[in-house]
Amino acid sequence: MALLTIGSRIKKSPFHAAAAAAGASHYTIYNRMYMPTSYGDALGEYERLMTGVSIWDVGAERQVEIEGPDARAFADYVSCRDLSTLKVGRGRYTPMANYDGILINDPIAMPIREDLWWLSIADSDVALFCQGVAGAKGFDVTVREPDVSPLAIQGPKAEDLVRGLLGDIVDEIGFFQFREVELQGIPMAVMRSGWSRQGGFELFLTDGSRGQELWDLAFAAGAAYGVAPGTPHQMERIENGLLSYRSDTDDDTDPVEAGLGKWCNMDAGDFVGKAAITARHEDPEARKLLVNVYIDGDMPASENPWPATAAGQPAGELRVGVWSPKLGRNIGLALVPVRHATPGTALDIDAEGVALTMTVTDIPFGDSL
Repeated sequence: MALLTIGSRIKKSPFHAAAAAAGASHYTIYNRMYMPTSYGDALGEYERLMTGVSIWDVGAERQVEIEGPDARAFADYVSCRDLSTLKVGRGRYTPMANYDGILINDPIAMPIREDLWWLSIADSDVALFCQGVAGAKGFDVTVREPDVSPLAIQGPKAEDLVRGLLGDIVDEIGFFQFREVELQGIPMAVMRSGWSRQGGFELFLTDGSRGQELWDLAFAAGAAYGVAPGTPHQMERIENGLLSYRSDTDDDTDPVEAGLGKWCNMDAGDFVGKAAITARHEDPEARKLLVNVYIDGDMPASENPWPATAAGQPAGELRVGVWSPKLGRNIGLALVPVRHATPGTALDIDAEGVALTMTVTDIPFGDSL
């Protein structure tokens, strides 16, 4: 079994030591940082997320900070979704594309002030991209990575935990809304959000020296609810239709192909990639789509995309597959040509020598964002 070397070359979140002490056993590299992916009990962590509450070190979900007189205009320009009316204190999910129309991230845009915005990003170098666009287009903004690290509290009992931690302010915070607060002098923005469908909050710590303190306070508040450490969960997120950029997409997937077309405001103002996305879909039949699939057969661990065929001809690939405890079967996400995306279409998969069959389904595994 391959091991990941922990060292000083890769950055650690303010919660890294606490998560390691709590038993984090598996990590990935995310935004050039270590991020825990398991504490060694995948099914137990799944059940806790579905029925209780867990706390996640997701400090690797970095923020891109945009500050200056043109902050709103710039955030709007690099986003496929219209942000021109987004109010301070509210978040909005938005795809981002490059000038070729290829999906490069799907962050939450968060206006902290009119002249200060965060893009809470998935795993890619969005800060460098934004710095390049800002300089090339002459926007009056400064783009940087701030000292901001999210701690996620997720699950049906998350609201009780956060209310015990922060008080009744949680009742004032709607979905994708946030407030700046302090807890025993620890500064943060608290947002009703998180990469699960089980409800919860993210605490955006704005002083990285206070990570252990915030972790300890959150666990103390959750003791009565059986809180335990957890991580973003592959089973839960696929069951519930949450996109994982780069896991579910390849280097030639645009936002529409990834199922994010409803969040691309093609009738609004100009944005990076708009013309290219339009051109790519002049012939929709030439494109591919990300689809939900059922997978039949004895599926091995899904570590790589697996090629799919129809009558022996290439027909896309299974990007990721998992066992679904909720559905009692294997499910996954596949990128397939439009002609093979019709529900009920069966495709053959070569799972590194294991023959499987996947069937496209129109039954959504989860609601849309």
